[in-house]
Amino acid sequence: MSAPNLRHLRVFLAVAELRSPTGAAQRCRVSQPAVTQSLNKLERDMGGGLFQRTRQGFFLTGRGQIFEARIRRAMDKLDAALHDVAPRLTVTATFSQLQALIAMSEAQNFTLAAHNMGLAQPTIHRAVTQVEHAAGRPLFERTSFGMVATRPCRRLAHSARLAFAEFDQAQADIAEFDGRDVGHTVIGALPLSRSVVLPEAIARFRMQRPGHRIKIFDGPYGEMLGGLRRGDIDVIIGALRDPLPIEDVVQEELFSDQLAFLCGPAHPLAGVDAPPLAELARYGWVVPRAGVPARAQFDALFCDNGLSVPDSIVECGSILLMRELLNRSALLGCISAQQAEAEVSRGLLARLRTRIVVPARAIGLTYRVGWVPTTAQDVLLNHIRDMAREDVTTASR
Repeated sequence: MSAPNLRHLRVFLAVAELRSPTGAAQRCRVSQPAVTQSLNKLERDMGGGLFQRTRQGFFLTGRGQIFEARIRRAMDKLDAALHDVAPRLTVTATFSQLQALIAMSEAQNFTLAAHNMGLAQPTIHRAVTQVEHAAGRPLFERTSFGMVATRPCRRLAHSARLAFAEFDQAQADIAEFDGRDVGHTVIGALPLSRSVVLPEAIARFRMQRPGHRIKIFDGPYGEMLGGLRRGDIDVIIGALRDPLPIEDVVQEELFSDQLAFLCGPAHPLAGVDAPPLAELARYGWVVPRAGVPARAQFDALFCDNGLSVPDSIVECGSILLMRELLNRSALLGCISAQQAEAEVSRGLLARLRTRIVVPARAIGLTYRVGWVPTTAQDVLLNHIRDMAREDVTTASR
């Protein structure tokens, strides 16, 4: 289903609901032979029968039920957005036209959109023009920054992305039904998860599902949240946000984590009992980048105690780079306690014996509201949950 025919999918859903090809033909305003051709094409693409054809009507097979659940979710999202732009688009819009609309909304330039899709520029221009003609209004505004999508167009592009993600999930669900190990999961991984939870969880998962592809995306939280909402990322794992950044995502807490204050083993403060915060403020620090919860806690620690945040700051989320910096200088470090645990236990870093109390941070999963993982994705998520529980149990001993 890399390029599904949207009309075929609407015909399929009509037959599933009405259990009658004749009724579906009337609803979709096509001939009954066209309904038969649509179903036959979909069944070939899906590797087996989607309906049991009886005298009492057409009834979904097990394969058909799995397919119908995903496709209905996808088309409900898509058709609502198409109808908001123009009701006619629910009949006329094609998959390739919507792909061009998405590419243009991202690139804001026909030439660049065509390059990103590997197509000729006139092809993209023609597809977008066809959608605008059917909508009866322009969907892009020419500005000094390029061709900017209107608000209805942005909503349509967003809904189309999510619908296309459901089409991919349908493929994976059908493969699961046939006993094939395919599909993929894209994880947005914040620093703590990359070093503590994910490695073992993925290793365990690969032993069960060697054919399932996993892609780890790392970057700023804002970029990952955008990718999650667009359907480019399936789940984010890391520090949860309070308050919730937007209403179309949900957070699931796995465990809580404290900040650790570190130094090199040869640092003058190594082994010193309860150094005052004012003394710590005189040193340079290696800390998480601005905008993340750990950094906000670090800054608040000094401000809440009437002190200025240290001026000498190196922003870094990597425990490996932090270790090297702290061992080569008098810098101090602030990072997740779980991230630091391996370095401290091996004697590569020392934990400051401070009596500073910093509230624990919630660590967990973030995913889209209403997201339904495939069976393989659910297995992977459960391994992540298991590893989180094991890490918490180990840390408490």
